[in-house]
Amino acid sequence: MLPVIALVGRPNVGKSTLFNQLTRSRDALVADYPGLTRDRQYGNGKLGDSPCLVIDTGGLVGDEQGLAGLMADQVWLAVEEADAVVFLLDARDGINLSDEQIASRLRRSGKPIYPVLNKMDGMDAGAVIADSWALGLGEAAHIAAARGSGVKTLVNRVLAEIPVAETA
Repeated sequence: MLPVIALVGRPNVGKSTLFNQLTRSRDALVADYPGLTRDRQYGNGKLGDSPCLVIDTGGLVGDEQGLAGLMADQVWLAVEEADAVVFLLDARDGINLSDEQIASRLRRSGKPIYPVLNKMDGMDAGAVIADSWALGLGEAAHIAAARGSGVKTLVNRVLAEIPVAETA
């Protein structure tokens, strides 16, 4: 059985961009405005040479009512399905209350959580790196998903800790 990796975070943190990197596709639509992804989207990805299933999810906003509530339900279903969760954070925006609320719920999921600071290109992000430790999820990986920078390091970290599918 393929390992399942869910991509979770606030709107516009780069979940769909990372999905496209991991699946080596352009299946997930990417835009500069929030709310484009509303449902779970599945794609066949690779962790190194090992196949996996990647789930792109809509953004969590903290006030999950109406449509946002339905989107949040889909995110938490993806977390339940996943063997591991990649929790994306926007390094340019910094850590905020929504990130803290998401981290709290993710910790309770019992799943391996991999915090990832995205949009690190061209940044001296010492403060946001320090702030990410306050989420209680350990050291965050640093990537620039749009350029693919740091993605290989993230993949190697996830590979080292979750079971991978046997290749035929």
